[in-house]
Amino acid sequence: MSIDRLLKAQKQENLEIVTAILDDGSKPDAEYTIEHHFSSTNFDRLEKAAVDAFKAGFEVNDAEEMELEDGSVIFCFDAIAHHKLEVEMLDKACEALLVLAAKQKVDYDGWGTFFIDEDGNEYIDDDEYVDDDEEFEEKPVH
Repeated sequence: MSIDRLLKAQKQENLEIVTAILDDGSKPDAEYTIEHHFSSTNFDRLEKAAVDAFKAGFEVNDAEEMELEDGSVIFCFDAIAHHKLEVEMLDKACEALLVLAAKQKVDYDGWGTFFIDEDGNEYIDDDEYVDDDEEFEEKPVH
């Protein structure tokens, strides 16, 4: 699929996700942690994509190896940004990251974030909020 078609689909998804999160009552003016997901079967390509994402201003976490249901192995990492949950900002970031993914021949797998209540607490599920002083297993909302 061409970058233009991928971007069009991603922009529609961005709008749907932001609308759903805000309609659920997430705080509209909060700063969100946005995790953009990348994957590849080729570690070297993924590593180059991570370097490019870092150079573009994103925080980058360590690559992880994951075994898929069919037994194949992929590598993945997140490029992380912190900003308001604004569709235009997400569209711009997604466009840059889709171009980056195409350049390095890796997959851009969309993004995720957490629900934030009126008190500024990030929730990893319906009842459990993120305590910055405790470690937790991340479970993005989308």
